[in-house]
Amino acid sequence: MGRILLNWLVSAVSLLIVAHIIPGIEIAGLFTALIAAVVIGLVNATLGLVLKILTFPLTIVTLGIFWWVINALMLWLASVFVPGFVVQGFFAAFFGAIVLALMNMLLRWLLPSSDEARD
Repeated sequence: MGRILLNWLVSAVSLLIVAHIIPGIEIAGLFTALIAAVVIGLVNATLGLVLKILTFPLTIVTLGIFWWVINALMLWLASVFVPGFVVQGFFAAFFGAIVLALMNMLLRWLLPSSDEARD
């Protein structure tokens, strides 16, 4: 349970960092980032998964670049549902999705793995 909460917090902090780096993405604060992280996760787990399955041939043809388009659309869609989370336009969503993925990867890499935490 602690690992889930830690991943949720890392996702929220990643969103806050993205909002400071990418023009056109705004987040009102930590509480909004926490809610946005949940909504992004739910949107990606439902609609994002369906879209990635349906567009898999296009993803292969574009060598994976189309997944970034889908991730951008999911980020943009999540902003519709969360007051205080604003994504202004596709390009902000596109670059925001890339930076968000990189920030999540970097922050999770910096955290100890669950095996190390048990030792």
